[in-house]
Amino acid sequence: MVAKIISGKSIRGALNYNENKVKQGKASCVLAHKFGSVANDLSFTNKFTRFQKLTERNPKVKTNALHISLNFDMSEKLEVKKLNAIAQTYMERIGFGEQPYLVYKHTDAAHPHIHIVSTLIQPNGKRKDIHNLGRVQSEKARKEIEKEFNLVPAESKSKKIPELQPIEPAKATYGKSETKRTISNTVRWVTQKYKYTSLPELNAVLQQFNVIADRGKDDTQMFRKKGLLYSLLDKNGKKIGIPIKASAIYSKPTLPWLEKQFKLNEALRQPFKEKLKQRIDKGLATGKGIAVFEKYLAACNTIMLLRQNDEGRIYGITFVDNQHKVVFNGSDLGKGYGAKAILERLNAGGGSGTGGAATTGNQEEFEISGSIGIEQVVTDLTEAKQFDYSLPEALKRKRKKKKRKGHSQ
Repeated sequence: MVAKIISGKSIRGALNYNENKVKQGKASCVLAHKFGSVANDLSFTNKFTRFQKLTERNPKVKTNALHISLNFDMSEKLEVKKLNAIAQTYMERIGFGEQPYLVYKHTDAAHPHIHIVSTLIQPNGKRKDIHNLGRVQSEKARKEIEKEFNLVPAESKSKKIPELQPIEPAKATYGKSETKRTISNTVRWVTQKYKYTSLPELNAVLQQFNVIADRGKDDTQMFRKKGLLYSLLDKNGKKIGIPIKASAIYSKPTLPWLEKQFKLNEALRQPFKEKLKQRIDKGLATGKGIAVFEKYLAACNTIMLLRQNDEGRIYGITFVDNQHKVVFNGSDLGKGYGAKAILERLNAGGGSGTGGAATTGNQEEFEISGSIGIEQVVTDLTEAKQFDYSLPEALKRKRKKKKRKGHSQ
């Protein structure tokens, strides 16, 4: 079982999220704790009013909502009765047994999961302390519940599911999943896991999942103000659907934030530079052209991208090492790894052409490694819940130091 928690400033927002899922037929309210009625007899107004009466007892507290999701292994078939028992036990052990809360069973993802909505304001008007709620109470409760209810432990589940290795992913497609959620989860995962040092390098990774970061044209106001949009791509690499502002994604992967990552990643990717060069050299040593070379790289969880201008002229080359999650332009690897040098070495070995569609008469077969479970990982990205965080966001932020009277900075 995996517990994901977030605190927020809007009870109505958390309630709306789950109730909208109910209207869409993707969820059902299965438990109403301390509401005086069973879940089926409560209207939206009944539910909201119950929470509102408590929040009004301490209007000074802005962060007053708690939204939790409990996620279970795909192999587990859990009836509503058992889910309710798990929810009640969990809420009791994290100190919310006396608080009103609603439990929703969601059916919009491959794995069984429930959402719990509650408030931090107690009947006496005091705000419940949630400091270290995720790290201490929740973690302890999770482990106990896994044993008591014979659930698949979160530790063993994490070992079963590999990290994303985008070789042949079931890419996110416009119209098949909620656009914002698809983009948000993909961008958040890629920006946190990969080491890239420029926007083109980041896009080299994102485009494997039909997502692209776009600054707009050089003469636009968005470009001048360092704006950034993320869009879905169709099978031809063309942008489709409504783009999402970087600032609208929860992790805020804006251009100023990315620029800080560029500097940090420059150092973090260095330990993998030589390994990538050795892999490239080994692929080039086959001497059988670009098609076989690309196939060899794919077998090593690496892709090669040739960058072309509007006239079709190749001016650069990028390598994405999905195994170690690093991105390098060929020129950054060394003099012999730029686009011109690589293509000359490939053509000298008998390759036909410079594009990815080039073929040879004697192609070798390579075993694609590390692709087990990719479909589920991509599904998790495209169908992950809105509140997909291990700790309340409020606890992640550093507290601002209060200025002492009589002291200047």
